[in-house]
Amino acid sequence: MVYFQSFFACIYFTAQATTGINAKNLPPTPITSIKGIAFLVVAACTIHPMINGAIALVMGFIASYFLGHPLARANSKVISQLLKIAVVGLGFGMNLQETLAAGQDGIGLTACFIAFTLGIAMVLSWLLKLPPKLSYLLGTGTAICGGSAIATVSPIISATEKDISVSIGVVFLLNSIALIIFPLIGQWLDLSQYQFGMWAAIAIHDTSSVVGAASAYGDEALRVATTVKMVRALWIIPVAVLSIFLFRSKKMGFQIPWFILLFITVIVAKDYLPMEQVFINAVVGSSKAMMVLALFFVGSSLQGINLQSLGKGALILGVVLWILVSVSSLLLIL
Repeated sequence: MVYFQSFFACIYFTAQATTGINAKNLPPTPITSIKGIAFLVVAACTIHPMINGAIALVMGFIASYFLGHPLARANSKVISQLLKIAVVGLGFGMNLQETLAAGQDGIGLTACFIAFTLGIAMVLSWLLKLPPKLSYLLGTGTAICGGSAIATVSPIISATEKDISVSIGVVFLLNSIALIIFPLIGQWLDLSQYQFGMWAAIAIHDTSSVVGAASAYGDEALRVATTVKMVRALWIIPVAVLSIFLFRSKKMGFQIPWFILLFITVIVAKDYLPMEQVFINAVVGSSKAMMVLALFFVGSSLQGINLQSLGKGALILGVVLWILVSVSSLLLIL
């Protein structure tokens, strides 16, 4: 029953996410073509309980390679909407006391690693002779929440379109790798559910990949990772303010991640309001399915990444930052 509810919920919200696309902006491959329909059928199959985030990512890459992408221009919007809705829905599966404990454990770690990552990014920027704004975007994306952080900070520092696309491409690529290899490393090191959840939340960039890797590891890892990742994502607010002063920007506006506040509200409400377990199971099951579907669309975007266009220096900076954060946070957690 939960599977069918998840199926229809995912289809509905994917349709909602793609509305508002003008006819003149439709991608080259129309949804009405046989390949376009086949692509969406493959996407729908990823919400089966046997499919995890890593498998969905690979399926998305293969589907876009052989079938094209009928929603190519709406892809980022689809991922964003599915991700936000799924994160809020996962809040129904959280326990308030456990969430507070994980949040308290994670707030100090996330603060330290955000400062560490941004500092190292600026030092490596000087060594690699990279543009300061590009390095800052890569540092922010690695430190906080990947593409979302880059999208928030880039207008504040007046980053060029090339700087934005390169930094998002590097972060996007590393996220996809982390989603696949992190659970394997966790099993090899025999990490506990709590340890892996904490590590994934600190060392992986985007929320979708954090949740995807943690859900593949276990339910407790998923709860810890989601909570700590939300704490980490909230740091975008002080970092955005800091960016205004660092780059002497007159652009004061930035968006507060409302879905994180809604996620917190859901956890609190669930603890105080009576809710049927059947309803909770249905919402959490649908949310997990949406997250896997979002990762399918993430995988479908990998086809468009050109490693040469990213530039050797930016790729080196992104990889070094990621390795430093991953290794140091793992050692600290152990």
